[in-house]
Amino acid sequence: MIAVPRAALRRQTVRVNSDLYPDLAAVGSLAAALEQLAADLGIDITVVPKDGGPVSASIASSVPGRRPLSVYIGSDDRWFGVSGWGQGIELITGATSDLADVVRAGAAWDRGRSLREVRAGLPFLHVSERAEAHERGPASVVELQWRTMREEAAEAPDFPAFGELVEAAQADPKLRQLYVFSSHWTLGFSSCTGFPFRVEVAIAPSRNGGPYLVMEHPHSIVIGETATAEEAVAAAVSRLPSGLGPAVAGTPDRGE
Repeated sequence: MIAVPRAALRRQTVRVNSDLYPDLAAVGSLAAALEQLAADLGIDITVVPKDGGPVSASIASSVPGRRPLSVYIGSDDRWFGVSGWGQGIELITGATSDLADVVRAGAAWDRGRSLREVRAGLPFLHVSERAEAHERGPASVVELQWRTMREEAAEAPDFPAFGELVEAAQADPKLRQLYVFSSHWTLGFSSCTGFPFRVEVAIAPSRNGGPYLVMEHPHSIVIGETATAEEAVAAAVSRLPSGLGPAVAGTPDRGE
């Protein structure tokens, strides 16, 4: 397994380096190399070129809720990175020096194997806790997010107003069923678990003795000010759409 910083696992828009990638240079592109290797291995995948030119491609998925698996290369060392998204969540990512591993990952991704099954056969892949929660359903993702917010609050004892806000918001059943996230200490509440979110309301904690702020979206128009976290939560709940239920999987357009 090759350890590559997550910041480096991004699509590379560089020319094919024939010293690092003689196999790609010989056939002209990453997409062509993937197709040729898949044929040699007897593995059925559909490769789609991407905007990155000859150094990036994707492997199509026939599974609803999974976008094509993105494949890209490193510029300074030989490695192939992959990133698989579904319903607004990055489900798998990783890097390997063996292009055959990428072909196998693409086939497993296309066939709809569970994330645990995909990673078991290809240990270079990483599956986040959030991705595993996604497979169990949106309620598990929401539960994980609330735990994350509690941990974030516990790590900021010098900002008690944030912890009070998290506690008050989680105590309310209408907010507790939504996907919660923080942006510069402001809590946003989304009715879907995938990014981009569908933010229904947001609350900023009190700073330096100031009021709690209720907003339409994080760092947007203030629609209410309160003295306590409990009052801010009540004001936020009053702004929620009538009949709003638990957060659902996916993005606002329910696309992949």
